[in-house]
Amino acid sequence: MNQKIIISIDGYSASGKSSLAQEISKKLKYIHIDSGSMYRSIALLAIRKKIFNSDLWNIKNFIPFLNNIHFQFQWNKRLNRTEILLNKENIQSEIRSMEVTEKVGLIAKIPEIRDRLTIIQKNFGKQKGIVMDGRDIGYMIFPQSELKIFLKGSIEVRAYRRYKDLKKKGNKVTYEEIRKNLFYRDMMDINRKISPLKKSIDSIEIDNTFLSLEKQLNLVIQLIESIYKKKKK
Repeated sequence: MNQKIIISIDGYSASGKSSLAQEISKKLKYIHIDSGSMYRSIALLAIRKKIFNSDLWNIKNFIPFLNNIHFQFQWNKRLNRTEILLNKENIQSEIRSMEVTEKVGLIAKIPEIRDRLTIIQKNFGKQKGIVMDGRDIGYMIFPQSELKIFLKGSIEVRAYRRYKDLKKKGNKVTYEEIRKNLFYRDMMDINRKISPLKKSIDSIEIDNTFLSLEKQLNLVIQLIESIYKKKKK
C-alpha cells in the first residue's frame, strides 16, 4: 500500500469515527485529522472568551478571533494517539469536557466558522496519505476521497461508549445526560442548513453497533486493498 489515498469518515456523534481513524492512521502511517476536534477547539476558545455568558451572545464579537487561529496535529507516542494543538497549545483533554460537548453543536451551525474551518481542512488534503473524520468530509471537504465511510450505531450504544470514556477521564456525568445530549446533537447535525450530516451517494455505510473496533479496521483495510487492486488494472 505504497500509493497514498485520502480516506474520509463521516457519521453520527460518538459513532467511533475518531477511534477508527486513529487505528487506520497507525496501520497505514497516515496523518489523522479529526475535524470534530477542530470545532471543539473553537467552542473551547469561545468559552474562554466568555462568549456564552449571555443568552443573547453575539457571535460577531467572536468572529475576529478566527483570523488568528492555527491548528496542528501531532502524534503522542506515550498515549499512542494524535492530539490537537490550537495556537501551539495542546488542548486534547480540555475539548472533551462536557461543557465543550454541550456548546460545540451551536458553534458548528455558524456559517462564518464553518467557512473558515473548511478552508483549513481542505489545505490539509493537498497531499495524500490522510484520514479525516467528521460529518461533511465525504461530500464537502474531500469529495475526491478514494474511500468514503459513513459510520452509524444505535444511540444507546453510542451514549454508553461516550459515558465510559468520560467517566474514565474523571468527568461527573450520567448516562441519561449523555444520551439526551446525543439525541439533541443528532437533530442539530441532521437539520442544520449549512453542511448537514448526511451520507454521500458513494459512501460505504458501516453500522458498528455490534462491531468491535478491530473488526471495523479489518473491514476498512479490505476496502482499501480492493481500491488498490482496481488502480492496478
